[in-house]
Amino acid sequence: MWYRRALKISIIFLYLIIIAGAVVRMTGSGMGCPDWPQCFGYLVPPTEESELQWEPNHNYEDGQVIIRNESLRVAPADFTSGATYNEQNWDTYDTHDYASFNVWHTWIEYINRLVTALAGIPMLLMVILAFWYWKGRKGLIFATFMVLPLMLFQAWLGKQVVDSNLLPVKITIHMIAALFIVALLLFLWYKSQHKEMGITLSRKRTYDPVFKNLIVIASILTLVQIALGTQVRQYVDERVAEVGYEAKELWLNPATVWFYVHRSFSILVTLLNLYIFWRNKNLLLGHTKLLNWTLILIALEVVTGIAMYYIDFPFGSQPLHLVLASLLFGVQFYILLESFPKREAITPTI
Repeated sequence: MWYRRALKISIIFLYLIIIAGAVVRMTGSGMGCPDWPQCFGYLVPPTEESELQWEPNHNYEDGQVIIRNESLRVAPADFTSGATYNEQNWDTYDTHDYASFNVWHTWIEYINRLVTALAGIPMLLMVILAFWYWKGRKGLIFATFMVLPLMLFQAWLGKQVVDSNLLPVKITIHMIAALFIVALLLFLWYKSQHKEMGITLSRKRTYDPVFKNLIVIASILTLVQIALGTQVRQYVDERVAEVGYEAKELWLNPATVWFYVHRSFSILVTLLNLYIFWRNKNLLLGHTKLLNWTLILIALEVVTGIAMYYIDFPFGSQPLHLVLASLLFGVQFYILLESFPKREAITPTI
């Protein structure tokens, strides 16, 4: 029971991380903290730009960051500054050349990191409880334990994103890695539910190999759509830098080829999931509830996509679009898990 509670909280936190990351992207706050794991060398970031300016006769701590001549300087050791600035007391932060402070961007990115750190608490508790909950089932204990190194790897990827000054390919890998962890947690949730409810859980559904294969394809297509969406988003970010935040009508004008591929794929995803829904209903496979959610999420995805293109990016449409896609993948993956138990094969009539 306690294992499942920790697991449920872990899943919620992971989606909160995805939401927080989407807000970071929407607000352009990805470099709000230009270093990692600290933020401008602080555990709790500054609230005033003056805190990042050099001061005479001031005690500086090892790793503390200041902005000097439009670049970052890092204190290599504890020291007290003199009456005048001495370059020899500082190391140049040369991982990237971003050196700007915006209090909103900084705290949005900091909250994103804080949510990620807090997510580690229920996940650690879940790993500890797994030894009692699963008892002698080594495979599932190992699967639970793998959540921690994967979260550490995800944190490392976050550092790589910051160090690269938001390189698009690293942002995409960072997002896909998060969804991989979502899949692992949902797998553990499915197994723990199956353990508690037993055989009755499987009897509610009928195995159909075609349905299972279609769900596999649908899940992969959703991942492809998310990856394509990050490329479109990168183009939008570049356009925002060129034309400004107020000129939203120009963010996708002209549209890139990635946008048209992304839009075309959405048609394929919609048609495939409609067929999956129809096949489930016609063969009475028992996945109706989750497939209803799949179609609702796809419909909302389409609506937010249309709003961004035709109504010039209404507030919140970008992070909502990404979060919906992440939820869609989670629902599809769970349907995939439920489609695997081979109780009694059927002969399709269609």
